[in-house]
Amino acid sequence: MANSSIRLVLLCAIWLLTISAGIAAILKYENASGAVGTTLGHWPSVAQISLDTQHDTLVLFAHPKCPCTRATVDELNRIMAQCHGQLVAHVFFLQPAGFSDDWVRSGLWGTAAAIPGVTVQADPRGLIGQKFGAQTSGYVLLYNPAGQLLFSGGITGSRGHAGDNAGEDTVIALVSGRSTGLTHTSVFGCSLLNEPLVCTSNECTYSTQP
Repeated sequence: MANSSIRLVLLCAIWLLTISAGIAAILKYENASGAVGTTLGHWPSVAQISLDTQHDTLVLFAHPKCPCTRATVDELNRIMAQCHGQLVAHVFFLQPAGFSDDWVRSGLWGTAAAIPGVTVQADPRGLIGQKFGAQTSGYVLLYNPAGQLLFSGGITGSRGHAGDNAGEDTVIALVSGRSTGLTHTSVFGCSLLNEPLVCTSNECTYSTQP
């Protein structure tokens, strides 16, 4: 009986340690921010997009297959609803070389395109994103009509989690003309620098095949 009790205690301890390790890994992943490149303080010269000289301009760079970015698009919807008539937004979806228009026009594209005031375009080979310093899906930049960068970073609090967060609140405050001491937040999403992302129900991997 004593040996059985010891074995039961050991099994329970191992089970608890395994569960704890799994939870820790999930939390680490959810809170691991992505890379950010060099973002200029003023609007760069980009032929594919023009700065609005009457309203603030928001630019979002996204990977069409990134599951984490769905939360970012949800937050963009909330921002546009609260900043109605004060903000124009452009969403650029990465289109790697050799990949078709159908590949880039994912469900995420359709969701973003349905938001009033949002223009959606493909970003062939990520060249536009490179000009803005975008390296992680979900990267947002906000410029005033004079082309001054007001904010850069993410508008979710962690990977794949929609809800109130500092990035969203800052963008809304700046567009509304309220002062804020925050100009940058961490961005959570898939890399825009690796090979094209392929996601299953369990994981996301990078593939070189269209």
